[in-house]
Amino acid sequence: MVLHRGPIIKVLSAVTVVVGTAMLLPMLVSLYYGERSEAMAFLFCSGPMIALGYFAGKYTVVPANSMLRTRDGFFIVGTSWLAMSLLGAIPFVLSGAIPHLIDAYFETASGFTTTGASILTDIEGLPRGMLFWRSFTHWLGGMGILVLTVALLPMLGIGGQKIMRAETTGPTMDKISFTVNDTAKILYKIYAGMTLLQILLLMFGGLDLYDASVHTFGTVGTGGFSPYAASIGAYNSFYVDMVISFFMIAAGVNFTLYHSLLTGKIRQFFRDYELKCYLMIIGASTLFITGMLLWKGFYSDPVEGFRYALFQVASIMTTTGFATADFDLWPASCKMILLLLMVVGACASSTGGGIKVIRTALIFKLIKRGAYRRLHPNAVVPMRAGERNMGPEVMSGVAGFTLLYIFTSVLSILLISLENVDLITAVSSVIACISNIGPGFEMVGPTLNYAFYSGASKLLLSLLMIAGRLELFTIILLFTPVFWNRNK
Repeated sequence: MVLHRGPIIKVLSAVTVVVGTAMLLPMLVSLYYGERSEAMAFLFCSGPMIALGYFAGKYTVVPANSMLRTRDGFFIVGTSWLAMSLLGAIPFVLSGAIPHLIDAYFETASGFTTTGASILTDIEGLPRGMLFWRSFTHWLGGMGILVLTVALLPMLGIGGQKIMRAETTGPTMDKISFTVNDTAKILYKIYAGMTLLQILLLMFGGLDLYDASVHTFGTVGTGGFSPYAASIGAYNSFYVDMVISFFMIAAGVNFTLYHSLLTGKIRQFFRDYELKCYLMIIGASTLFITGMLLWKGFYSDPVEGFRYALFQVASIMTTTGFATADFDLWPASCKMILLLLMVVGACASSTGGGIKVIRTALIFKLIKRGAYRRLHPNAVVPMRAGERNMGPEVMSGVAGFTLLYIFTSVLSILLISLENVDLITAVSSVIACISNIGPGFEMVGPTLNYAFYSGASKLLLSLLMIAGRLELFTIILLFTPVFWNRNK
């Protein structure tokens, strides 16, 4: 099977224009704060990218009957994320903020994939425009920069179904409109509305527009970058902690449910099976960690213990990665809960990462059905998630993804352990990157970073971030012979 070059070039050109245009905002921020060299770095990147994307798209001829196929969609999404991480890294290198390209690529891939892992040792020493761009990549990547492009695709004359399916997270893709383009527009309107609301609430709590914006980008995009080394803990504010906790949890919910809520289908929202599981896990984990922190003497005030436990559970479960305390110092049982939450992750079709709550729930149902059929071999046990039947194809996809997640993680841990790091560091580094969380334990804990890793390990972890953000198959397929075989 041959890839359709015309539509592919057309879409990649549009993505290039979107990324180049996005750089104009941090350029204005740099100018506002008097950072001229940083502003010029953004301008030198933005201008050529917009021009290249515009002219490449304009002069690419797409036949009237040319449609994107599944293979084209995977190719576009995979190469777009690999390429835009490189393009987004160039301003860091040109400005000297992050002089080494591999480090800049790691930081930008971490931003676009909403991972929040960093190689920066002096975050607060970076220019404000660069820190703004660093956090803004979270917002762009949160809902998916290809989803944004899909919303513009009617202008290009190309259907976006194959692209959106390759970038959407979860075992199934829920449409909330008759066309995938309208679905993308609705999702981005909800996303933008949530962003604006959080900025206003944080400003009400005393943050200036800059701080409120960059932390909102990291919250609704579930990314976790902060312009402060102490992350959200720098404010030491109960109000700020609660606002960000609420929006982290909200960002981890399936965004198509918000459309149901906004259109008056309130019962449908609260009866969603995955949402119930998601909130139950957050509630149970928060209560357990609160109890352990009080019992072990980390906090004497129950309200204070609950505050820090809720924030960290919300941050890890939604794969955001913000911190208000050094949870690496917490009891082993608390860290074990957090590690499990890293693997589970947020809901499908949210901005969060991980295996996803619905897949985890279905895996447990598979185990339960297997145990039941040991006792009743002839029993027919349907797989249901709430009121929805899950057919064999969905369950096969869930099992396949979970096994691929485990295999990829184990292989990556083996490769990372060649760096001569301890096992907990290696395990948490891989899980934190493939699940798009950021901070892990030990040498990559919330107060430390990934700067000590070699260039090869940083590239591997960057690839894990992108693969994890695209649910593994999209990236891994690009490196398989069958994908490039014209006869298959």
